[in-house]
Amino acid sequence: MRIGIISDSHGKSQRLRAAIDTLKQEGAEAFVHCGDIGSVDCLEALASNEVPVYAVAGNMDRRVQRLATEAVRLGIEFGWEVVEVPLGDGRYLVAAHGHDEDILGELVAGEQFPYVCHGHSHEKRDERYGPTRVINPGALHHAKPYTVAILDTDTDELRHIPVE
Repeated sequence: MRIGIISDSHGKSQRLRAAIDTLKQEGAEAFVHCGDIGSVDCLEALASNEVPVYAVAGNMDRRVQRLATEAVRLGIEFGWEVVEVPLGDGRYLVAAHGHDEDILGELVAGEQFPYVCHGHSHEKRDERYGPTRVINPGALHHAKPYTVAILDTDTDELRHIPVE
């Protein structure tokens, strides 16, 4: 499965749409947004595609209940702290925003998930801790170059991709 990983759009829906277009060209079969979504417009951009979308709230998301309600309306799987993406064979990718280091640490240390994705730091990350790969796609706000990531869970290949 090819998963487009996005984080920290902070309401910049036009830039998010460019990121989505880039990831669609890379063959993304699902999108994961790792928090700091920023607006309902960003949720609508994510939902405008014919692939499953998973999103988690970030520390800068305001009116999270409204985001959660709109996400459900748009068919987005939404989590307040974490969201799980089924990969098949009983495996899941999990995403958290990353601002709560206890939650992030537990997800990594638990060795339950092959992939733990997060945002928050606005810095690209690709590290392994035992059986767990920890990924941060970078950010679409405050961190030039803006970046997203594409993960192929069949080949375990990850690429960070710049977004204009």
